[in-house]
Amino acid sequence: MHSRILGLFLFKLMALAFVSHAQNLYVSPGGNDANAGTLQSPLKTPSAAVAQIKQLPQSKITIFLRSGVYYLDTPLKIDPASLNGKSLTIEAFKNEPVTLSAGRKIMLKWEKHDKNILKAKVSGNGFEMLFINGKQLPIARYPNFDSTARVFNGTAEDALSPARIANSRNIAGGYVHALHKSEWGSFHYRIKGTKNGEAELEGGWQNNRPSTLHSQHRFVENVFSELDAPGEWFLDKKTQTLYLYPPQKLDISKANIEVSHLKHIIELIGTKQEPVKNITISSIRFEHTERTFMEHYEPLLRSDWMIYRGGAVLMENTENCLIKDSEFTNLGGNAVMISGYNVGSGVTGSHIYNIGSSAICFIGDSSAVRSAAFGYENFIPLAKIDRTPGPKNNKYPLKCFAEGNLIHNIGKIEKQCTGVQIEMASEIHVSHNTIYQVPRAGINIGDGAWGGHLIENNDVFETVLETGDHGAFNSWGRDRFWHPDRKTMDSIAATHPELIFLDAQKTVIIRNNRFRCDHGWDVDLDDGSSNYHIYNNVFMSGGLKFREGFQRIAENNVILNNSFHPHVWFKNSGDVFRKNILMRPYFPILIKDWGKEVDYNLFPNKNDLKNAQSNKTDSHSTFGDAAFVDPENGNYQVKSASPALALGFKNFPTDRFGVTKETFKKIAKKVSYPVLLNAALEKDMQEMTWLGVKIRNVRGLGDRSAFGLPDEKGVVVVDVPANSILVKSGLQNNDVVISANKEKTDNVVRLEAIRQQVNWTGQMDVEVLRNQQTLTLKLNLK
Repeated sequence: MHSRILGLFLFKLMALAFVSHAQNLYVSPGGNDANAGTLQSPLKTPSAAVAQIKQLPQSKITIFLRSGVYYLDTPLKIDPASLNGKSLTIEAFKNEPVTLSAGRKIMLKWEKHDKNILKAKVSGNGFEMLFINGKQLPIARYPNFDSTARVFNGTAEDALSPARIANSRNIAGGYVHALHKSEWGSFHYRIKGTKNGEAELEGGWQNNRPSTLHSQHRFVENVFSELDAPGEWFLDKKTQTLYLYPPQKLDISKANIEVSHLKHIIELIGTKQEPVKNITISSIRFEHTERTFMEHYEPLLRSDWMIYRGGAVLMENTENCLIKDSEFTNLGGNAVMISGYNVGSGVTGSHIYNIGSSAICFIGDSSAVRSAAFGYENFIPLAKIDRTPGPKNNKYPLKCFAEGNLIHNIGKIEKQCTGVQIEMASEIHVSHNTIYQVPRAGINIGDGAWGGHLIENNDVFETVLETGDHGAFNSWGRDRFWHPDRKTMDSIAATHPELIFLDAQKTVIIRNNRFRCDHGWDVDLDDGSSNYHIYNNVFMSGGLKFREGFQRIAENNVILNNSFHPHVWFKNSGDVFRKNILMRPYFPILIKDWGKEVDYNLFPNKNDLKNAQSNKTDSHSTFGDAAFVDPENGNYQVKSASPALALGFKNFPTDRFGVTKETFKKIAKKVSYPVLLNAALEKDMQEMTWLGVKIRNVRGLGDRSAFGLPDEKGVVVVDVPANSILVKSGLQNNDVVISANKEKTDNVVRLEAIRQQVNWTGQMDVEVLRNQQTLTLKLNLK
C-alpha cells in the first residue's frame, strides 16, 4: 500500500510539472480578443493568440483553433520575438474542421446588367480568384474554359490575333498565358494596352529559358468582352464593379461568395542569428491565396526555373518546424515554400490539390553557391571559378523532408511547377508521396548543389501532361563544370575533372519508387546531372534517360515497355547501367563512350541484345521473357524461372509505393497498369483502338494481295473517325502502316511500342502504303 501511495504522489508531481511547462490557448470565430483565451472564454483571432505567447511563463504553448473559417486581414507572422524561446503548436481542436483563409467573404447586392450578366458593387482591393459555394470560377477568357482540354483548359492560336484585339473593347489589364515555344513551362504577361493593332505586353519573367510564345497553346483572360459563358466573371477595378455570368441552376441570393486577398497565410520567419524553432502546425485547411505569377521572380541558377519565394506557408530561417496532416487547396500560387536556411523542417501527411503552382519547394539562397551563374547560356570563365568544394554559407535547406503527402491537380495556371521542388539544398528526404495530375515533373531537382537527397517509395504518375521534354522525375546539373558549349565542356571535364563534384558532392539516391510519364521519360537526368544511384524502381512508360553528367549508377530497375536512353555522354563518365529488365532496345543519341559498365541486363529479344552488343556493351546480358508474377495487378517481381535472376537481378517489393495513410489511400487515384508490349502480346493481340483509330494486323495472303504488300507484315487502318486527331494528319481508311519513326511496324503492338517512345514530342513520322504507293505522314499525337 505504501508503494502505491508513493507512486500516486510521484505521478501527481509529474503532472503538475507538465502543467507548469505547458499552456493551452483557445481561439474560436465566436470568441473575443479581449477574452482570456480559455476553452470557455476563447479568443477570436489566431494573431491575438500568437501575441500572448511571449508573456506566458510556460515553455510549451498550444493554440487550439475551434471549428470555423478564419479570414485573415494579414498573414499570421511568427518570428523569434513572438516565441520568446518557447515551442509552439497550432492545431485544430479535436480535429474540428478549421480553415485559415487568405481571402474575404463578401456580401453583394446584385442587379441585372444585361440578359445574361449580373453586376454588383464591391469594396476593398481587387482580387483575381472568385469562389461560389466553394468552387473556383474562371475569369472571363478566350477560349472559354474547357475541362477536357489538355493545356490551360483551352487554348487558341488566334488568342492575340489583330482581328480579336480589334473586336475587344478594352483589353488593358488582361492577361496572356502561353506555353514556352518548346513546351518547357509557361509564360505570363499583363496586357498594358494596344499599339498598331497589337497587344502591348509586360511580363514573361517566369521562365529561365527565354523564348517566344507557343503559337498554339495560349489564351487570354480578364477581358470584359470575353464574358460570354456561364460561370465566367470580370472585375472592373476602376468602378469596383463585379460582373458575373451565373452558373446554371445557381441561386445567387443564397450563394456563399469568397474572393482571394493575401499572397501568404502563415509566415515562419527567423533570422540567421536566431531561427524560428520547434513549431508544429497540424490539421489545418489553407485556402484562397492570391495568384502570384506577376510577382517578382528570381532565376534558380541555370535550371529552367524562375521562382516566386512565397506560398500559403512560408518558412525562412527555421529549425524543426513541421506542417502535418493539413490540407492545401484553392490556392493561387505555391502551397509551401521552404526558403533559405532551414534545418529539419518539412511537410508530412498533408493533402495538396487544386493550386496554381508548386506544392512543396525547398529552395536555397543563391548566395550559398560558389561561382553562381544564372541562365542556361551564362557561365563563369574557367580562370575565375571558385575551386572550393561545397556551399559558401548555410542559407539552404538541410535535412528537410516531404513525407506521406497526397499531391495532385497542381499547376492550374503556372506550368513550370512540380509536386516537390529541390534547388540549392542538401539531404532532402522525399518519401511515400503520391503525386499525379501535374503539368510538368512530379519531383524536380534543379541542380547538383549539394546532393545527398533520398527519393524513395513515391508513386508518381500522370506527369508532364501539359508540357514536354521532361520526366516524372526530372533533374538538371548545370553546376560549376557545366558549359553551354559542349566542346568547351568536354575540354573542362577532361583537363579539370576536379570541378565535376564541387557542387554535386553527395550521392542522390532514387530507390523503390514507381514512376510513370507518358509525355517524356519516367526519370530524366538532364544536362549535367551527376552523382546518382538509381535502383529498385519500376518505370512504367517513359524509361530512363541519362544525359551528359558523371558517376550515375542505375541497377536492378524494371523498365516496362521502354528502355534506357543514353544521350551525349562524356568520355570517362563513370556511368553504370546493369542488372535491369528492359522491354525495348537502347535508344542512344551521340554516344561514343559507353561509361564504366553497361552489362548483365535482360533484353526482350535476341535482336535487341545483338544491337546492344554491337556497341561493345552487354557481353554478359541475355534475352527472354522476364516472367513477371502478376503484371496485370502491378506485381513486377519475377518468377523463380526468370532469366533476370541469373543475371543478378533481385526482387524488390512493388506494392509499397505512395501514401500510407489509410484516408489518403482511399481517395487517391490509382495508377493504371500498362499492357505489356512483349513478344507474347505481339502473338496474341491482332487488333486495337489506337489514338481513337481502329487498327489491325495484316492477315495473310489475302491482305497481301488486296493491299499490294511485299510481305504479310504491317498495320491496316480499319476506321478513322471524323473526330480523330489523326484526320488532319492525313491518315485514311485502308492505309497500311509499314514503319514508324524509321522502325518496322510488323504489328499493332510494335506500332504502339514505337508511339510510346515519341509520345511526348507530339508527332511521329510514319510510312504508309496507299494504293500501292509509299507515302510519309507526320502524325499529330496530341
